[in-house]
Amino acid sequence: MGLTGKPVLVLAIALAVVLFTATVWCWPRLARRGARAVLGRVGMLLATQVALFATVGLLANNSFLFYGSWADLLGRKQEMGVVTDHAAGTLAAKNIVRVDTRRPDVPGGAVPTRGGRIDKVVISGRRTGIETPAYVYLPPEYFQPAYAHRKFPAVVVLTGYPGTAENLIEGLRYPRTAFDRVKAGRAQPMILVMLRPTVAPPRDTECVDIEGGPQTETFFADDVPHAVSAGYRVGGHARNWGIIGNSTGGYCALKIGLHHPDRYAASAGLSAYYKAAEDPTTGDLFHGDESARRRADLMWTLDNRPQPAGSFLVTTSRQGESNYASTRKFIAKVKRPAQVSSIVLKSGGHNFNTWRREIPAALEWLSSRLSES
Repeated sequence: MGLTGKPVLVLAIALAVVLFTATVWCWPRLARRGARAVLGRVGMLLATQVALFATVGLLANNSFLFYGSWADLLGRKQEMGVVTDHAAGTLAAKNIVRVDTRRPDVPGGAVPTRGGRIDKVVISGRRTGIETPAYVYLPPEYFQPAYAHRKFPAVVVLTGYPGTAENLIEGLRYPRTAFDRVKAGRAQPMILVMLRPTVAPPRDTECVDIEGGPQTETFFADDVPHAVSAGYRVGGHARNWGIIGNSTGGYCALKIGLHHPDRYAASAGLSAYYKAAEDPTTGDLFHGDESARRRADLMWTLDNRPQPAGSFLVTTSRQGESNYASTRKFIAKVKRPAQVSSIVLKSGGHNFNTWRREIPAALEWLSSRLSES
């Protein structure tokens, strides 16, 4: 039974109810004096409390997906080695290899022409040498004969830190939301490339090209679009590409869009911040290079560099989020030819529930700014 599955949650709830009932039922019998009665009362209370805490913990985890699996909870290494076939004509020869497929959680998901398909892939950076797993959602139109010779717009979707790419599928429901938006006539079919920005775990690189370290910005700005465009029917122009993320992923999405308008026409940051974090998880990102530190500050970039010809979407909440003031400041600094849009909720938080309220509109916004060719 999976950590985020309903059977585990139902079992935990049932156990808590049974233990609570048993405690109430047995309490008169355990009200006597003596070591055995005291130990019985302590044992019943302790077991009930543990069951209740486990139930609350599972409910919280299912809502926010702090951990995607038992192995994730226990800190076990999950990714196994993958044999890469470099034969000509395979995806591997194009810096991307498919290692598995799964059906989307949508009506008709078992049939690609009706529900699409999710490929688990490994992307290898041609310029950076970074290698990381990702999921590629292909909409049902990708497999339909009427679209056989058509290219699709693509959106890179990033988690926060540390995050897992599975959270984008199961917790934030990007494929299901994209599917529903298309069926409702609110968005065009798009390919989603879902991965986490933590390409050198456990280090948080903040999507910075680190001197002598991971070249994370280059990986997302160059390697990912190149690999995906070579392996799937996606255009290679900026108008074909968008990028979106939450929290750290939102900062990365806005920064990469701001720095590389020749690669991404539209960028969306959900609950983003606007300056690279520097803490024990990041280590020394800039090695004393103040110009690199300023470049990682999006406000400084807007004030001191030419405004790009790109579109930006930012989200926040008037109550419950700490980025409200900085988001308003970012909006005020964006000038033509750049364009900025926003989603401002009355109340929200830095969590999955808030982002699930914003993702449908954000995908519609991206769809309206991307082209298939």
